[in-house]
Amino acid sequence: MELLERYLQAVKFWLPSRQSNDIVAELAADLYAQLEDREAALGRKLTTPEVEALLKQRGRPFIVANRFLPQQSLIGPVLFPVYRFVLKVVALCYLVPWVLVWIGLMAFDPAYRAQQTQDSWFAAVGSMAGSLWTTAFIAVGTVTLVFALIERAQAKSHWLDKWNPSQLPPLRNPHQIRRASSSVELAVNWIFFLWWATHMNSTNFSIGSSVHIALSPQWSWFYWSYFILALANATFAAANLIRPYWTPLRATLRMLLDAAGAILFCWLLKANILVGIAIATVPEEKTQIVTQAINTWMPRMFPVAIALGLLITGINIYRIVRLQPSTEPVSA
Repeated sequence: MELLERYLQAVKFWLPSRQSNDIVAELAADLYAQLEDREAALGRKLTTPEVEALLKQRGRPFIVANRFLPQQSLIGPVLFPVYRFVLKVVALCYLVPWVLVWIGLMAFDPAYRAQQTQDSWFAAVGSMAGSLWTTAFIAVGTVTLVFALIERAQAKSHWLDKWNPSQLPPLRNPHQIRRASSSVELAVNWIFFLWWATHMNSTNFSIGSSVHIALSPQWSWFYWSYFILALANATFAAANLIRPYWTPLRATLRMLLDAAGAILFCWLLKANILVGIAIATVPEEKTQIVTQAINTWMPRMFPVAIALGLLITGINIYRIVRLQPSTEPVSA
C-alpha cells in the first residue's frame, strides 16, 4: 500500500544511512504483519482511514526513527534527530560557503590577500579561524536555543503528537526528472537563446534609445560560447522532457554543462569586457566612473563565483554517485 510505503520512506529519512535499510526492513515486516492480522480479522482489506489510524498509533515518522537510535541528551530524545539535521544544513549552507569564499578571496584577490597577510600568513589564518569560530558559535547557539524552546513547548502541550499520515510526502524516485522542471528549463533556455542571438551579437548595442554599451573584441568568444551552451541546455531539457529519468550518462552531461557555464561566468568576471557606457543625459565623466566601478567589482566577485561553481559541481557529483547503473525505466 502506497501510504505505508510513504510512512516507511519518511521514517528512513531520519535514520543513519548505515542502519536505515535494516531498520526499515524490520519496521516494514512488523507493520505489514499487523496490517495482515487486522485484515484477516475483518475479512476484508483495510480502508485508507483505517491504515491512517494504524500509522497514527505507531507514531510520527521521526519519533519512530528516534526509538531505534541511541538516546541523546543535548536537546532531548524526541527532537534531537531534527536538531542534528538543522545543524548539518547550517554547516553546509552557511559555514562551508563562508570558508570557500575566504579561500577564494585569498587565492584570487591580491588586495584582500595583502590586507589579510600584512602581519603574517599565520595571523591571517588565525583571524579567519577566530571569525569562523565566532560565526559557528552564534549559529549553533541560535539553533540550540530555538530547539530548547521547542522541547519545552512539546513537553507541556505534546503538539507533535497531533499529525495526519495522509499529509506525508509522496514517494520519491531518485531517477525521475520532473517534467515541470524540464519544461521551465526548456522555455527559459529557448527565450535566452533567441534573445542572445538577436540582441547580443555585436560589441556595441543599445538599451532603449539613450543607453549605449561598448564591449571589447573578446566579447565574440563569450557570445558564441553562451550561444552554444544555451542551445545545448535547451536540447538537454527537451531530452529530459521526453525521457524524464536520470541515468549516470545524463547526470554526467548535466555536470559538464553546469561546469562549462560556471567556467564561462568566472572567465567573464575576470575579462574586463566592458569598454564604456554612454548615457544621453549623463556626463561622460560620470559614465566613466560607472564603467570603472563595474570593471573593478566584477573581478572581486570571482571568488564567490568559484565557491558557487564548486557547490553546483558537488551537487552534480552527488547525483552521479547515488544513481545505480541500471536500465532506464520506461515512462508510462
